[in-house]
Amino acid sequence: MYIMDFYEVLEKRRTYRDFSDREVSDEILKRVIGAAFKAPTNDHLRQLEFIVVRGRDNIAKVIAPLSKNMAAFKELVFEVDESGDKDKMAMFADALPKQQKMLMESGLLIIPFFRQQTYSLLKPVEQSSLNYFASAWCALENMLLAAANEGLGTVFHIPVSDEADKIKEIVRAPEGYEFTCLLTMGYPAENAFLPKQKKIDIEDRIHMNVW
Repeated sequence: MYIMDFYEVLEKRRTYRDFSDREVSDEILKRVIGAAFKAPTNDHLRQLEFIVVRGRDNIAKVIAPLSKNMAAFKELVFEVDESGDKDKMAMFADALPKQQKMLMESGLLIIPFFRQQTYSLLKPVEQSSLNYFASAWCALENMLLAAANEGLGTVFHIPVSDEADKIKEIVRAPEGYEFTCLLTMGYPAENAFLPKQKKIDIEDRIHMNVW
């Protein structure tokens, strides 16, 4: 197996929304999920749990709560955007119609759960109240990079409105656990659309001592 240089992995980590029919093996899946447990974690607890859903019929049942929100979200995005950013709008134009389709095409959906202790996720008292949430996203980033190293494309959907509660009910998640997103990964289709990467001048973003 070809092993990429770390910075090559960073460059290859891209958001794909078009997948081939090629199945991701259990061996690769375990390596990708295993990478999550190498991330920094609050209180060194690593209280991460993963629901893996395979097969389009099974995935369709899990993501059913998304359907009624998509049309409204698409309309809202195009109404309120005033940035004039053509690259951003090109990404939205490709992404929004595919929100459900992309979660099913790969045939593999991962729901990464974490245990949010002490504070309600949506009612933080202070910044440190989000330590568990931050740890969960660090774990997810490790998974995105591991997937890129395996030649996989990834894309995630962050739940909106009542989607999270309904999905937790569907998958019978225990009390006290939250999930960051719905994550799908698979082998990119040959004609997969890739959003244009923005060119950032790093020196313009670094401020020494003070802003």
